[in-house]
Amino acid sequence: MTDEITARAGREFYTFDGRILEIFSSHPKRFHIRNTDLRVTGPDRKGRRTVEVFTGPPEARATQHTWQLSAEEWERAEGLEALFEAVRAAVAASREHGA
Repeated sequence: MTDEITARAGREFYTFDGRILEIFSSHPKRFHIRNTDLRVTGPDRKGRRTVEVFTGPPEARATQHTWQLSAEEWERAEGLEALFEAVRAAVAASREHGA
């Protein structure tokens, strides 16, 4: 992947370049695909989605970052679902190739 994918949800700006997921907000975060797992669940009965980013190897997680997006934030966030899919695909590929 050579193109950067970006999306905005609420006050957060997301970018993924194929290796690094960055989330710019009041507390910016960076996650490298070789040390990351991403899970998006929902929607719940109110339409919220929960995003969880785990760092560390799958057998010994180091940290977990969790946040929720309202139904409105999710609907307005053009490209966010595609960005998360690209991150998950990159994580899976890095595990397959031991990269």
